Amino acid sequence: MSEELIKVTEDSGIVTITLNRPEKLNALFGHMRRDLAETLEEAGSDPDVRVIVLNGAGRAFCAGGDVNFMAELVERGDSEEFARLLGAARRVILAIRQMTKPVIGSIEGACAGAGFNLALACDLRIASSTATFSQSFVKLGFHPDWGGTYFLPRMVPSNIACELFFFGDAIDAQKALQLGLVNYVVPPEELVAETRKLAERLRDAPAVSIAAAKHAVYASEHDTLGQMLQYEVEAQLRCFESEDGREGVRAFLEKRPPKFTGR
Repeated sequence: MSEELIKVTEDSGIVTITLNRPEKLNALFGHMRRDLAETLEEAGSDPDVRVIVLNGAGRAFCAGGDVNFMAELVERGDSEEFARLLGAARRVILAIRQMTKPVIGSIEGACAGAGFNLALACDLRIASSTATFSQSFVKLGFHPDWGGTYFLPRMVPSNIACELFFFGDAIDAQKALQLGLVNYVVPPEELVAETRKLAERLRDAPAVSIAAAKHAVYASEHDTLGQMLQYEVEAQLRCFESEDGREGVRAFLEKRPPKFTGR
């Protein structure tokens, strides 16, 4: 992994993955997509990891793809390399959505193009009040990728999705909150601390229950009511038989906070 471009820290079951190219607003370059995918896959499969936070170094979350790098590919007509980048992006999005752990997007500053859609792939999003969001692909004559055409129309009405895709104009954090694109907006100086509070709440929650609920939320986008009812039975039985399920019931009856262990 290119440590200088993808930074990983772990603290008490919370893994923070940082896009680390602050001088370029964390624009995606070279092997960053592949390295990010590998990092997410590793964290997702680690039994000691309970929560993942995804953020950007410096004053931006991610400004999207590095346009200078893209220009080189266009100039060379290197469709093969461009397709490889798209494949790596697909790995990133699937790693986030298919892992059982909750993923929090912590967003500061510019969140544009691929960066916007990377944020949309996260399970929860908390943004600084100075954050801005844009589907900037159209300004380059490109098509949205990183799952944007899947996520955005499921979150906002089709006319709003079209507006964001067709014009590529930036919206501020309050507008994103109004549209339901982020869960929380906080002052910039509180972003790190408030993100940590969210991560700790999820870390201390029953992991079996959280994992089952995450699967259910995304399965409901395509499964029938009958399929979801059957899944609920299976998931509920798993929770019923888990250590955390027993602890939750005991704690409720004993009128004390539960101490979940993730098992």
